[in-house]
Amino acid sequence: MEEKKFDLNTLIGFLLIGGILLWMLYQNQPTPEEIEAEKAKTEQVVEESTTSDIQNTPVFESSVTTENTVNTTDSLAVSELQNRLGSFAYSGTLPSAKEGTTVVENDVLQLTVSNKGGYIVEAKLKDQTQYRGEPVYLIKDGNNDFNLQFSAENRLLNTRDLFFEPTVSENGENQVLSMKLKTSESAYIEYRYELKPGEYMLDFNLRTQGLDGVIDASQPMYLDWNYKGYRQAKSISYENRYTRLTYEFENGDDHSKLSPTGEDEETEVDVTWLNFRQHFFSSMILTDTAFKEVKLTSEDLVKDEEVDTLFTKKYGARMLLEPKGGALAYDMNMYYGPTDYQIFKTYDRNLDEAMPLGWGLFGFLNKYLIIPVFSLLSDWFPAGIAIIVLTILFKLLLSPVQYKQYVSQAKLKVLKPELDEIKKKYEGNNMKIQQETLKLQNIAGASPLKGCLPALLQIPVFYALFTFFPTAFDLRQKSFLWADDLASYDVVAELPFHIPFYGDHVSLFPILASIAIFVYMMMSMGSTMQQQQQPGMPNMKFLMYLSPLFMLVFFNNYASGLSVYYLTSNLITIGIMVVIKNFIIDEDKIHAKIQVNKKKPKKQNRFQRKMAEMMEQAEAQKKAQQKNKK
Repeated sequence: MEEKKFDLNTLIGFLLIGGILLWMLYQNQPTPEEIEAEKAKTEQVVEESTTSDIQNTPVFESSVTTENTVNTTDSLAVSELQNRLGSFAYSGTLPSAKEGTTVVENDVLQLTVSNKGGYIVEAKLKDQTQYRGEPVYLIKDGNNDFNLQFSAENRLLNTRDLFFEPTVSENGENQVLSMKLKTSESAYIEYRYELKPGEYMLDFNLRTQGLDGVIDASQPMYLDWNYKGYRQAKSISYENRYTRLTYEFENGDDHSKLSPTGEDEETEVDVTWLNFRQHFFSSMILTDTAFKEVKLTSEDLVKDEEVDTLFTKKYGARMLLEPKGGALAYDMNMYYGPTDYQIFKTYDRNLDEAMPLGWGLFGFLNKYLIIPVFSLLSDWFPAGIAIIVLTILFKLLLSPVQYKQYVSQAKLKVLKPELDEIKKKYEGNNMKIQQETLKLQNIAGASPLKGCLPALLQIPVFYALFTFFPTAFDLRQKSFLWADDLASYDVVAELPFHIPFYGDHVSLFPILASIAIFVYMMMSMGSTMQQQQQPGMPNMKFLMYLSPLFMLVFFNNYASGLSVYYLTSNLITIGIMVVIKNFIIDEDKIHAKIQVNKKKPKKQNRFQRKMAEMMEQAEAQKKAQQKNKK
C-alpha cells in the first residue's frame, strides 16, 4: 500500500478558500445603521403580533404569494401573468379580480364566499349562540381552506390562489351564487351554491365548461378541504370527546370514523359523505357521485385544556375527482348546522351514522325508542322536566325486572342465618361451604345469579341513555334549576386552582347523584354483600364506594342533563325499594315458603347436576390428598 504524504498545495488551497469566505462575510455585513433599523422593525412586528387577536390570523396560508391580478393596460404584467397561469390569466384581468366577498343567507344560515378561491370563508348560524353568548361561527377568520388542484397547460394550479367572478340570482325562493373561474366568457370552472329557506343544507355543484383543451384530464384532480373546529362549549375537554371525523364509503354501504384522540389518517374509496363533527355542530360535504378515493386526516389540538382553548381538532380530506369526457360534473351538498338527529333523518342520507348513538342494540334503542319519546316529551315539557318524565317512564318499563331483583335480594337476606350456620359448621372447608351454600340457595330459589340477571337486562337501556344525553341537541342551552345549560356542567362554586380529572369548579348535580348512588348501593348491596360473598372470592364491598366516587369526579365536567338523569333514576329506585320492602315483600312469608320448598324434592337441571358432581369430585380428591399427607 502506498504511503499517504502531506500535500502542501492542498493546505494552501483550503487556506485561500477560507480567506475568501471571511472577506465576503466582512464585506456583506450590515452597517450599524442597518442593524438598528432592522432591530426596530423586528420589535414593531413582535409588538403588533402580540397585541393582535389570534382569531384574526388565518389558519391556512396560501401557497402562492404573488398577486394573481394585473392592470389590463400593463402589457408586461399581463404577459407575466400568462406565463404563470396560462389561459387562467384571463381571470386576473376581470373587475372581480380583487379581494371581495358575497353573502347569501336565509333565516338560519349566513354564508360569506370569497372572490379569491371561490369558497366559503364565513359560515354563521343565525339561530345559535355559543357558551359566551356570541354567535356560532363554524367558519371564520381563516379556519377553512377549500381548494381544487388541477393541471392545465403544463402548470399545477390551485383555485385557492385564483379569482372567481360572482353572480347572484334567485331560483324561486332559493338564493343562488355562481362563482366562475374563467379562461374566457364561455369557458370556466364553476362553484354553484344554492341556499333554500330555513335549511342548513345547501346545494353545491362543481363543474367545468369549455376547458377540454386547457385542463389536462389525464392528470389527477383533487378537491382539498382542510378545517379547524372552533371551540363552542364551556368544557373544551367534554366537547372534544364528542368531536370526530365521520364518513360514509363503499357507495353508502359502510360507515366509519377516525380516532378522537391524537393523530389519525385513513384512505377510503367511493366516499359519499364526510362530516367534520364538532360535538353539537357539523360541517359536511355530500356527493351524489362518490369520490373515487379520499385521504382523511384528523389531529387532536387540545393538548392542555387550560391552554389550548381556541380550536378542538384539525381535519383534512383530499378527494380524488374523476372527469367524465374530460370535464368535471359533481352534484354535491354542503351542511353547516346542528348535529341533530331530528334534522339529519329528514335528508334520508344515513346522516344518523354521523352521530355517536352507540352501536348495535344501543343505537337501535336510541333511534327508535329514546329519541322519539324524548322529542315528544320536549314538545310538552321544559327540558329538565322532560328528563325526569323520561326517567320515570323507563323505570316503570323496567319495574317487573327490578321487582324480581329485589325479591331475590330479600330471599338472600332471609337465608343469611342459615348461610352463617353453614359457614360455622364447615369452617376451614371452603369447598364444602360452597357446595352446601349453592344447595340451599337452589332450594330457596335465591341464587345470586338470579339477582344479577335482571340487572344485566337493564344494561342496554342504561347504556343507550348514557350515549343519548351527551348528544341530545334538544338539551343545549336549556336551563333547569341552578343549571343554565343542561348540555354542559352546572357550576355552584369556582375553584382558585385546577384539580386533575375534576376541574376548576364544583358541580352540584354530580354530588347529589353520587349521594343517591351510595344510598342505593347501601340498600341493595350492603345487607346482602356478606351472604353472597363466597369463600376464596375477593371482597366486592369496594364497589359501594367506587361508583359514587366515579360519578363525583368524572361527571363534574359532563353534561348536567346526564347527572339529572342519574340523580332522578336512583331516587326513584330508592323509593321503589322502600315501598317493596315495607309494603309488598313479607320476609316472614318468604321464609315460610323457603322452609316448605326445603321439604319438597328439588329436581336439578343438567347444569346443576354437573356442578354438584364436580364439587363432590373435588371434595373427594381433597380428602384423598389429606389422607395421603398423613
